[in-house]
Amino acid sequence: MTATRIDGKAFAARLRERVGEHAASFEKATARKAGLAVVLVGEDAASQVYVGAKGKATLAANMASFEHRLPSDATSEALMTLVQQLNEDDSVDGILVQLPLPDHLDEQSIIAAISPDKDVDGFHVINAGRLSVGQAGFVPCTPLGCMMLLTDRLGDLSGLEAVVIGRSNIVGKPMAQLLLDANATVTIAHSRTKDLAAVVRRADIVVAAVGRPQMIGKDWLKDGATVIDVGINRLPPEPGKEKGKLVGDVAFDEASEVAAAITPVPGGVGPMTIAVLLRNTLVAAHRNAGLEAPADL
Repeated sequence: MTATRIDGKAFAARLRERVGEHAASFEKATARKAGLAVVLVGEDAASQVYVGAKGKATLAANMASFEHRLPSDATSEALMTLVQQLNEDDSVDGILVQLPLPDHLDEQSIIAAISPDKDVDGFHVINAGRLSVGQAGFVPCTPLGCMMLLTDRLGDLSGLEAVVIGRSNIVGKPMAQLLLDANATVTIAHSRTKDLAAVVRRADIVVAAVGRPQMIGKDWLKDGATVIDVGINRLPPEPGKEKGKLVGDVAFDEASEVAAAITPVPGGVGPMTIAVLLRNTLVAAHRNAGLEAPADL
């Protein structure tokens, strides 16, 4: 068996195209663009790259991009004041505070200050609660992107056994809830799980979000499983090279020998995250304008 490669890059491109088309229709209907505000505190190089990519993607999707940069020594009060201003700004539909924040700032209190109706990252405790009880809210972008890939590949997930490896608030827990809502039978596995390989081997669906490079090999997988690899890990560089290879939490080549379908790293889950962020922002814009969001978002 050779697994089908789940092309997240192509799926994300199609989603971004739909978002752009609906964003243009939203602008015609409301005489304003949907708007995403991104806040960057400090000079973290990776965060600057992410913020730049999000800004370009927002503009390309026919939406307004508002970028706010604060110095690394910005006070909590200064950041809170900016967040409150964005909460009250009718041109802003989504607010994203780029993480991680400098050590002196409390991430949870900053996230809590964002209006839940503009929390397009889906990290606010109210949105986590809405997800847990089945109410409409915002779901973190990465697990929602994973779910889109799964349903596109498998259709109805009812009765399938799913194992999520990882229990973070950003990926593991919301991913498990989404699978449960889709009527899968869900196990959350983690570092304290006894005989982790045996637990994973039961699964029809494996979502790996543990942050350990190539931890999951073919002997962990059930024949015909669908594997979603959320991990992004950089291996040590080979001799003569500046950067090491990017790999996931799954050993892709050997896992492909037994899985029915698998996401690659890079090019799998990663491109979905920004695409879903744009989707969430446009959904927020429709809700803020009292309109129903298009069904294909």
